[in-house]
Amino acid sequence: MEPRIDFESVAVSSRIRLARNFKDYPFPARLMRDPHAEEQASEMIRILAAELTSLEEFRLYEMSGISDEDAELLKERHLISRDLIGHRGISAALVSEDESISVMINEEDHVREQYFIKGFDLNRAYERISGIDEIISDSIPFAYDEELGYLTACPTNLGTGLRASVMLFLPALSRRGRIGSVVRILMRLGLTVRGAFGEGSGAEGDLFQISNEITLGSSETEILDVVGQAVEKLVDMELAERLRMKVEEGRALEDKIMRAYGVLTHCRLLEEREFYSRIADLKLGVALGMFKPCGPRDDRMEKLDALALAMRPGGINFKSGAALSHEEQSAYRAEYVAKEIAELGLL
Repeated sequence: MEPRIDFESVAVSSRIRLARNFKDYPFPARLMRDPHAEEQASEMIRILAAELTSLEEFRLYEMSGISDEDAELLKERHLISRDLIGHRGISAALVSEDESISVMINEEDHVREQYFIKGFDLNRAYERISGIDEIISDSIPFAYDEELGYLTACPTNLGTGLRASVMLFLPALSRRGRIGSVVRILMRLGLTVRGAFGEGSGAEGDLFQISNEITLGSSETEILDVVGQAVEKLVDMELAERLRMKVEEGRALEDKIMRAYGVLTHCRLLEEREFYSRIADLKLGVALGMFKPCGPRDDRMEKLDALALAMRPGGINFKSGAALSHEEQSAYRAEYVAKEIAELGLL
């Protein structure tokens, strides 16, 4: 399935995640209670690190050896999860140099392999992570049952263990009260809608994560097809709703977007919650053509997405080189965002 050009203003990123467990080791929940937990975890980490670093550059993060600040930064970048941090005594992550691949060790399962790609391309993402999966299975056999498929800690991951998800920017459907009906339709297809940080997170900045709910009873190809077709339909719905929104809300919508531009480029303190609301307005304005036209390669949406990711608390502390207070973070965010947006040349 070839991605369409108009997907760029809706589909932010695609992710394929594979859940796996090793045949001869206790699952992480039991491993935590095992008297030899650290020895077994160290063995798994050592074997996986050796295999993957022989393939390409991977950085190893052992959760027991990194600071809370570094762990938060990795979580903000979607490279590790809360559960991995919670298993500090036995967990680790291997992250590729470009951060497109993250292999979490001893999260809910022994291995959570993830591949991220910008935009909408689930098939390419699956092909890439499949190669990693084969290398890992060659080093340590996976727990597998002929009827149930890959055995996992949570029953919803049995079978293929594959979770295909696409992050979508849906401001029109969200703000015009359409998300509720969308969620009900997706649930009937065996799909789910979550916020930017997965289960339990809110739809911050009008970002929604669409993924399959069940992995048992469907092949990898079937899962990719169902999720892909749903994303195609949602993109069409969002684009149509944006056009109606532009016509029906007219000057009021333009005023809201320009006020967002004014705040983001001239404020002195910028709270995180307000920032994500305003940056979503700005992205909508770019998508609706309310700013100065760009050249043939318009990467402004991509740059705004990168800016949104960088301005979380952990990202700000990383950029500033210090653990800033809440007010200091707001001041840093305001100054940094104003400079970055000015460089986009929107007006």
